[in-house]
Amino acid sequence: MDIAQKRAKEKAVVALMVKIYAKKHDDIDAKKLLAYVNQRVDKCPLMAKKTFCSRCKIHCYHEHYRQQIKKVMRYSGPRLVFYHPILVIKHMMKG
Repeated sequence: MDIAQKRAKEKAVVALMVKIYAKKHDDIDAKKLLAYVNQRVDKCPLMAKKTFCSRCKIHCYHEHYRQQIKKVMRYSGPRLVFYHPILVIKHMMKG
């Protein structure tokens, strides 16, 4: 998989997770968060080597957005299995 494909896949997964979270919660601005995440993914200097942002040695998210995306992932992660079980299996194998 080349870097452009990896970026596109990461954006799609985050978009799905934000969508799942936003269905039940209105405490974040989903569009703004997603735009920020997409911007950070586009500028990630370690995209070719990295596995997960949470394991990255550099944190390129501003603290406010890092807290928001953590909240989204904690909620959406376990529920993702009902939306895309294959994606979850691939994620677990990668980690």
